[in-house]
Amino acid sequence: MTPKTVLHPTLIVLSLFLSACVQGVRVDAAAVGDGTLTFVHLNDTYRIDAVEEGASGGFGRVATIVKKLNSEGRDVRITQGGDFLYPSLESQLWDGMQIIEAFNFLDNLAPMYAVPGNHEFDPRQPGPVIAAVRDSKFVWIGDNVQLETGVSDVDQRLESGFTFMSGDRKVGVFALTLHADDGGNLRDYAPVDKDYLAAAESALAALQKQDVDLIVGLTHLHLETDLEIAQLKAEYPTFLFILGGHEHEPEFHAGDDRAAAVIKGASNARTIWQVDVNFDNTGGAPRLLPTRIQVNESIEEDSEYNLIRDKWRAQLLERMPYLESTLGYAAVPLDAREVTVRNDESNWGNFIADQMRVAFAGEPVDLAFVNSGTLRIDDWIADDVTFEDIGRTFGFSSYLRYMTMSGGEFRDLLEAGYRGEGPSKGYFPQISGFRVCVDRSRPDGERIVQLEVPGDSGWREIDADADYQLVAPDYLYGGGDGYDFSAARDVSRPGSELKYLVVDAIMRAHADGEMIGAAVDPANPRVAMLEVGQAGCFR
Repeated sequence: MTPKTVLHPTLIVLSLFLSACVQGVRVDAAAVGDGTLTFVHLNDTYRIDAVEEGASGGFGRVATIVKKLNSEGRDVRITQGGDFLYPSLESQLWDGMQIIEAFNFLDNLAPMYAVPGNHEFDPRQPGPVIAAVRDSKFVWIGDNVQLETGVSDVDQRLESGFTFMSGDRKVGVFALTLHADDGGNLRDYAPVDKDYLAAAESALAALQKQDVDLIVGLTHLHLETDLEIAQLKAEYPTFLFILGGHEHEPEFHAGDDRAAAVIKGASNARTIWQVDVNFDNTGGAPRLLPTRIQVNESIEEDSEYNLIRDKWRAQLLERMPYLESTLGYAAVPLDAREVTVRNDESNWGNFIADQMRVAFAGEPVDLAFVNSGTLRIDDWIADDVTFEDIGRTFGFSSYLRYMTMSGGEFRDLLEAGYRGEGPSKGYFPQISGFRVCVDRSRPDGERIVQLEVPGDSGWREIDADADYQLVAPDYLYGGGDGYDFSAARDVSRPGSELKYLVVDAIMRAHADGEMIGAAVDPANPRVAMLEVGQAGCFR
């Protein structure tokens, strides 16, 4: 039986409310009925604990939600849209094994399915992935990626053409992973097919031949690619929705008869999705009921899960007893949340980019910027600034290069930071030494309206023909995040690791009796978005 699938008018609830007297979630009873299959979807989860000073996210709260849904008699499945092993402070020590234990706990509550993201393949050698897969109780799925680690039992654990039964209904899941050309990792032990559309169509055709009642995509791809794949529903009507990752803020794009819905959560389980699929017992089309859940302090943390959280925290402090030690103090709360650093000017990003301009001997250079994907903490930094704040900000090494570019070349280079659609892009730049006005309604490559540098009489447009000195991360210089540095001249070797520059600046300020950081000045922003009807952001 292959019924035609149509999208029910979408129910989007901004949050689910907890009953004051029970752990869990109170759900509209109209969304629950015989034959309800419930997906709990999360993606891009790097921390085993909560973020934003403990107020947001956390697997302990996810566990509470899953237990409550189980108690309602639902068939619950957990999906993870990739990026979980790396990068984090803990992964530098344990290669993501703390996440594996956390996911195994969730899998024990409800079957869990995960697609590898680009960060699962951060290690250049396969050893950490081998260990992670071997210790996993949950299912790894990939239809355009293979594991070729040379360890057969591990390589065979990556499923393709995956199906499961929900009651008497057969559900198919296909999964796609980001290719190196689009920001993934190029690894011999994990080859990825870049033709996402062809891989999706092949997987859909194979699943349809198995007479499935529902097909779900589980992806770690750019949003625009997911939306393209969603169009395959016109040919494969049981393809109802995509549960995705890679973007770090919630996405919902409603489907219709010719396009599957696309659904993504926020990083670190700050926002997750409950997706109910109600099958009509008369054989009609399944109905999709998505509910957005803000995971916050209104949801009690599961005490069983917190034993895992606390165990790893104790081990972390045993390995790094200095972690909670104070380096200095913040003059104002420093906003290092991904929703800020990946979309707008951040005062933590400002402080970090300012240190880049003094990374090399001599006078401060003219220009500096860092991709916001380098800043991984996803939290506020307030009052005392600790070693942990730095360790969580820099999930991996970030060496810098010094170079020369003309103003016109730099303007062309920086356009890459404002391309694409949707929020929370890791290539969004945090900047120093200049200010920029951006019009996102323009075509890619033409979005910078003004790019100004300080002069003797105030701000002025950058001189397209004059040379400027620039400091940027070596990762970006090598082509990371889509930046093209081919016009750069007099390029230094990599040096001056950024996290140590930041540590040094904080400690020097503290020794001088000073605090670090300042509030973003709305009257003098470094980054401004052009409003409709404006000719420019700056006078």
